[in-house]
Amino acid sequence: MLKLHPFQTSQTITKLQFQTISSTSKASHCQKHKPSSKRRKPKPIPFLADLKQLHDPDEAFSLFTQYTRKGVKHDYPSYASLLYKLARSRRFELVDPLLDFIKNRGIRCRESLFIALIQHYGKCQLVEKAFELFNQMPNFNCERNLQSFNVLLNVLIDNDRFSDANDLFLRCKELGFQPNSVSFNIMMKGWLVKGELENACKVFDEMLEREVQPTIVTYNSLIGFLCKKGEVGKGMKLLDDMIGKGTHPNAVTFVLLMKGLCSLGKYDEAKKVMFDMEYQGCKPRLDNFGVLMTDLAQRGKLDEAKSLLNEMKKKKLNPDVVIYNILVNFLCKEGRTEEAYKVLVDMQIKGCKPNAATYRMLVDGFCRVDEYERSLSILHAMLMSHHCPRLESFHNIVTGLLKGGKMDDACFVLDVMEKKNMRFQTAKWESLVVELCGDGDQTTVELLESWMK
Repeated sequence: MLKLHPFQTSQTITKLQFQTISSTSKASHCQKHKPSSKRRKPKPIPFLADLKQLHDPDEAFSLFTQYTRKGVKHDYPSYASLLYKLARSRRFELVDPLLDFIKNRGIRCRESLFIALIQHYGKCQLVEKAFELFNQMPNFNCERNLQSFNVLLNVLIDNDRFSDANDLFLRCKELGFQPNSVSFNIMMKGWLVKGELENACKVFDEMLEREVQPTIVTYNSLIGFLCKKGEVGKGMKLLDDMIGKGTHPNAVTFVLLMKGLCSLGKYDEAKKVMFDMEYQGCKPRLDNFGVLMTDLAQRGKLDEAKSLLNEMKKKKLNPDVVIYNILVNFLCKEGRTEEAYKVLVDMQIKGCKPNAATYRMLVDGFCRVDEYERSLSILHAMLMSHHCPRLESFHNIVTGLLKGGKMDDACFVLDVMEKKNMRFQTAKWESLVVELCGDGDQTTVELLESWMK
């Protein structure tokens, strides 16, 4: 069973800060408004506008307290927006006491806030905190509904806490909920993750017994499992069964079948499935093209993979960052980094914004072909876009720049790491020193030794 632990009050937020907030802020939900015959557009909240511009969670909280000291009366949207930003940044030592403050002020919160926080706790494996927050929701003047129940159930499954999830599912009625298709789908996912198709099918049968209509997600879970096991034929039969029962397949259904066929080396059949799906009233999407592109790229047919971009255009589909990343990834792996860079430029020209993965693949790609200055230029662009490389990437760049005598550039990278609180482990430093000692560059070695201290 889950052992729940009380929230720990953060030392980062002092009592003085919360006393300041408490003395100058009142919950806006207590204010009464006269009814109006005309709907007025809500006035923009300056704090929210300024908050959107900030990426640093510490700056976000500082901004909150600054507005409070100016006499601004924060209301629920302000508290919720700050909590969202803190949770996304995984600054739970700031989240917990702020939640306590909101609870003590009696501010009515929406279920959507707790759903988001439970999900963020789940992503960070803080399952007990997620469970405790779910239990505490009524203390925030917020009624627990089936949606938050399902979110918690999913968090347990995703964190390999199947036994706890099953216990919670069995207590559904006791908690006042009637499980819906989402609840059953989550439990099916749990059994399938454990590789137990028979038990997943029992959950499916229970759905039917309780007259809960299976959804496309239900069928896709089973089809995906079968295709991963190489049993694409059974997946096809299940497709026919779902159509016969009135459930229409979607693009994901065909993605799963196409992946299954490609894994069996049946690319042509997979491509045929994509073009046949239109007869089922389902238009191909980028995900379907992505399956074909990935299969071609894995087999070294990168030029054929590129040609699929033209087929997308014929279908009036604009490639997204996922599609471009497939090309960037495999071009870098093949050592064709210049072509990968051209893909980056092309996607930006066409209005597609690179993500962290795009930059990371290019940084690592240029390092693999010993073009460390090019890698550094990508790093600059990456940092400007508020993304950050992996520690291993930093190590490769620093090593390459030092070997090439680019001392100033290497120091810049080390400074970036310092600002982001990223440091090499002692073993990495020592291996770097040993490697560079062979070049006889005493200045470089002394620099590294100073960074180790």
